[in-house]
Amino acid sequence: MKRAIALAGGGPAVGLSLGALQRLHEEPDIRFDVWTLSCIGAWLGIVWNQAEPGEEVETSLKFFRKIFRRDDIYDRFPVASAFAPDFEATVRNAIAFLIDPNSYRNLVVPDAIVEAGEVCLSYLRTPSQWSVGNFNALLLNQVLAVNPWSRFLTSWIYKSRTRGLSRIYYPDSAFLGQIDFERLSEPGRPVLYHNAYNLTDRRLELFSNTNRKYPPITAETLCACSALPYIEDPVTIGDKAYCEGATVDTVNFKDLLANHPDLDEVWVSRILDVEQIRQPGNLVDALNNLVMLFAATTSEDDVKLFKAHVQGERPDLRVVEIPVAFNIDYDWTWSNLDRSVRDGWDAADGVIAAYRAGQPLPVVQDDPGAAVLEPSAEGDGKSGGGRRPPRRMANPKVTA
Repeated sequence: MKRAIALAGGGPAVGLSLGALQRLHEEPDIRFDVWTLSCIGAWLGIVWNQAEPGEEVETSLKFFRKIFRRDDIYDRFPVASAFAPDFEATVRNAIAFLIDPNSYRNLVVPDAIVEAGEVCLSYLRTPSQWSVGNFNALLLNQVLAVNPWSRFLTSWIYKSRTRGLSRIYYPDSAFLGQIDFERLSEPGRPVLYHNAYNLTDRRLELFSNTNRKYPPITAETLCACSALPYIEDPVTIGDKAYCEGATVDTVNFKDLLANHPDLDEVWVSRILDVEQIRQPGNLVDALNNLVMLFAATTSEDDVKLFKAHVQGERPDLRVVEIPVAFNIDYDWTWSNLDRSVRDGWDAADGVIAAYRAGQPLPVVQDDPGAAVLEPSAEGDGKSGGGRRPPRRMANPKVTA
């Protein structure tokens, strides 16, 4: 029996895949010869497979708890620990912008200033136009957009050479030093693939630990795999710039069947679902929704398209999809990680039972209107304190 597993992207929902792997690892006869990975799924798959045999779960949990933060720390500093800005480069880029003569072009646009003044006078003379929306538009377009000082500050912030809020690849990083990439090519290790998008040549590319058709997996390629535009600075490998492959292929089925036509089963851990999206309460929530909403829909579409392809080209291939827990959030907190791991374990447990019986897994769903539970006030802020939330999952299928 030759099996593959696909670990999709999904950032702070990674605990769902980690919990699923933990449960699957308890079944001695369920092992995976091929791992196809994207974004955070690549980090999990690589950390898991470079661990000492028998220490996969412990090694992975320890690694990801260093990326997530204690709840009490995250509460007033909602940034994952791996997303460190490049402060030196930011200062260097700011200075380069200041000394570049081109930075001072078009700061004063006389005709635009005259036109803005006329619009402002017309606004003041027309009380029927006095509304919050019109005032905000006036402030943006007839004040800030034409004011040389605000134009300079805005261009300084947005048009210097800084290409991301943070940087994930640092060659001498102790964070990356936790991963032994050489172990991935040791005898007996499975075949691994992860993707990244080549911005220079505008194409999706794969990297592998053993398949020589593709460049080898390294610290650089792994970071490129997660370099989400605007959030993370693109990663340069040679003379090519790369960003997150999950923006194109969230689950990474690329070349899977072509490279391994003898597969009997493909297991899929799609950790995002649109049902996880909540109404934002602040800019942190809104940014997380912006990132995860597209990934949730593309990952679902990726799985549907893959199943359709399998049905037409490989009807003998079995696809086993692990259900997605809805009752998690997108905070990089220890409590969210712990909750996700538990729900991922439960999801895989249900799938294994259905798999053994050869039956579809029934829907597992609590009251759709139930509120998402937060960690209780009694939680210590160092683990997943508080009551465990009700579990809600999508309806997975075991298909042949």
